[in-house]
Amino acid sequence: MVQFEARWPPRQGTTRPVIDMMPDGTFAAPPRAPRLLPQIIVAAAVIAILAGAVALAALAFWLAMTLLPIALGAGAIAYVAVRLQAWRARRGSLGGSRDLFRP
Repeated sequence: MVQFEARWPPRQGTTRPVIDMMPDGTFAAPPRAPRLLPQIIVAAAVIAILAGAVALAALAFWLAMTLLPIALGAGAIAYVAVRLQAWRARRGSLGGSRDLFRP
């Protein structure tokens, strides 16, 4: 059997919520919520979103810097290939300059 001890007033040192209720069942005053905690949560969420955005921007910048030498190398190879084709077309023509882009 469970024993239950009801004491009034409650023991010192225990913190129990106090419900201030009127006889008709309405509360005398609205319960006070701590106002600092929601502000801390919002600030932490904003900081987390900003940190994520900075990390995403850093990742995009790193990817661009990694691909830049590859793009420059491909551009150089394409330039050399076009110049080589133009040189071959000019050398192979019998009478004069031949436009590579207008056959």
